Amino acid sequence: VQLQASGGGLVQIGGSLRLSCAASGRLFSRYAMGWFRQAPGKEREFVLAIAWSGATTNYADSVKGRFTISRDNAKNTVYLQMNSLKPEDTAVYYCAADLYGSGSMSKGGYQHWGQGTLVTVSS
Repeated sequence: VQLQASGGGLVQIGGSLRLSCAASGRLFSRYAMGWFRQAPGKEREFVLAIAWSGATTNYADSVKGRFTISRDNAKNTVYLQMNSLKPEDTAVYYCAADLYGSGSMSKGGYQHWGQGTLVTVSS
C-alpha cells in the first residue's frame, strides 16, 4: 500500500488542523493506521493509531483529549484531527500502515510509510 499524507500547514496556537492520509490499493480496511511525528532534531515519535478493525485506538499522552483519529474505509483515508494545538506539536507528521495490526505505538510495527506533512504551530 502507498500512503500520501496531506493537510499540514501553519496554524496559530490553540487552533485546529485536520490531516489526511490517502492509501492506494484494495486492502486498506485490513491495515491498522498510525500517525507519528518528528520535530527538528528529535526522534520520530508515536502520536496515535487505530486498529484495522477500528475497535482500538491508542494515543500518546501528550495528545490525549486534543487529537483524534478516524478512518473512512470507503475512501481509503485516515484522518488526524488536531485541536488546541501547541507550539510543541510542531513537527513533520507521518502516516503509517500495519497489515492486520492492532494500533502499535512502535515505529517498527508498521510496514508502510507516507512521505510526511509539516505542521507548524506559531503565535
